[in-house]
Amino acid sequence: MAKDKPEDIKDRTFRFALTIISLVEALPNTISAKTIGKQLIRSGTSVGANVEEATAAHSKQDFIYRMNVALREARETLYWLKLLDASRALETRPLTDVLHEADEITRILGAIVSSARGKRKT
Repeated sequence: MAKDKPEDIKDRTFRFALTIISLVEALPNTISAKTIGKQLIRSGTSVGANVEEATAAHSKQDFIYRMNVALREARETLYWLKLLDASRALETRPLTDVLHEADEITRILGAIVSSARGKRKT
């Protein structure tokens, strides 16, 4: 079963949010790590919440809007993860897997938004 189907994105972003929560809880008690962590927890858990809202949209435009918000949050999450990785604030846990998942989710959401707008050939 392909993971990039729209009906699978809800579960995937939910699992991603759980990963983000776990990662943030493991951050050291430094000013920079806690600051990045607050941003990361907000954006990383917001992705799935917005996908969930999109699935209950009342119109195609509402769906596109909400998926686009999820996409923006995914991009922001990817930024914070890259910053966290580059700062080496979390030395005990490699961020390779979570960075890869954030990138894939961002690409999937981009494809969903593009397809819903009718700009993608399938």
